[in-house]
Amino acid sequence: MSISSSLNASVTGLNANASRLATISDNIANSGTFGYKRAVTDFHSLVLDQSRGGYSAGGVRVTTGQVIEERRPTITTNNPTDLAITGRGMLPVTPISAALGGNGDYPLRMTTTGSFKADENGILRSTGGQVLLGWPADKNGEIPGYPRDSAGGLQPVRIYESQFEGNATTRITLGVNLPSTDTNADGSGDPRTMALEYFGNLGQAENLDVTFQPTLPTPPATAATNEWTVSINDGAQAGALVGEFTITFDDTRDFGGTIATVVTGEVGDYDAATGMIAVAVAGGPLEIDIGSPLEARGLSQLSDTFAPLSVSKNGSPVGNLVSVEVDAQGMLIAVYDSDFTKVLYQIPIVDVPNPNGLKPLANQTYQVSSDSGELYLWDAGDGPVGDVVGFSREESATDVAKELTQLIQTQRAYSSNAKVVQTVDEMLQETTNIKR
Repeated sequence: MSISSSLNASVTGLNANASRLATISDNIANSGTFGYKRAVTDFHSLVLDQSRGGYSAGGVRVTTGQVIEERRPTITTNNPTDLAITGRGMLPVTPISAALGGNGDYPLRMTTTGSFKADENGILRSTGGQVLLGWPADKNGEIPGYPRDSAGGLQPVRIYESQFEGNATTRITLGVNLPSTDTNADGSGDPRTMALEYFGNLGQAENLDVTFQPTLPTPPATAATNEWTVSINDGAQAGALVGEFTITFDDTRDFGGTIATVVTGEVGDYDAATGMIAVAVAGGPLEIDIGSPLEARGLSQLSDTFAPLSVSKNGSPVGNLVSVEVDAQGMLIAVYDSDFTKVLYQIPIVDVPNPNGLKPLANQTYQVSSDSGELYLWDAGDGPVGDVVGFSREESATDVAKELTQLIQTQRAYSSNAKVVQTVDEMLQETTNIKR
């Protein structure tokens, strides 16, 4: 019994070390594969029932797997959509066959790193046929609320190189100094004018003509009124009046030159809390920030100089897409040649309770299994998942020196088990010779 059990135990040892040799060879072969996770072989002793006396060798049982949660350093590349993760999370991907199927069913796969480039259909995919998934933004570049425990909201990321985009102006910040001398009794009463450019819904440039009309003192009064009537006309509506306001400036020592009051005229609206004038231009509502009462910004009335100090606005003319970038929060941002940027997708980070329990697939991708637990989609930078890093690839987890050391150990163990088989064979031969 003991001799035959020794033979069986050695055979299991040979098989176990052969499995270990296979994982070592895989690791060495993939030492240059980006994102490769090291395969490991674990040995477990088998113990037989020893209650009948003597000792029977049970041998060894082997289990194999990949250390998916192990992360390696990243290297820098020149492709903005080469992506890696700094924490334990993974990027969502799907096979290209599913993305081209067009039925909306995208089986979720995961990978820790990938080099994604737009193909002829604009789909961001790797050379291994894995398509990057993300949550699409709305027309304003905002990400709607999507379920976090399901991949149902994810869609293949598409980038069209010939894409045009316009960005309508919705806000203008106005910084202008009006001359206080214009509201004196000896003022000329001539208006001050300026034009404000804004961009319409189709990317076309339009003008708002702004007129500042000083109010002169009514004789016999001689004190300055510090009052102006502001008229705003929209060139896109044939010069229609879209805003009218009467602004009085403060002349006290503490707040001299700042806005004291704003009274709305025929059209327009003013919010004293925010300092915003709301006007209705041809493409929709537009806000002009002139400052709140007694606040040292926006419009002012000082000295004898009319000076448009600063004018800034959002929006841009129509532009061509020149590049895309992915920031640390996983936002995929389109950059246009008109200096306009817009969020197109958010790339969530997939996490599972037990990453090592994921089912390995081809091309360094993984699938949820019963051992991994259910998935959850995090925003990059939140929870335990880490940030998204563009222009980066994660290196292979293979340490060649360590693998070669294990190769020597495996060779010795295999030879030792083979020696036991040879010894058992010689002992059985001796037993056969007894009959002779």
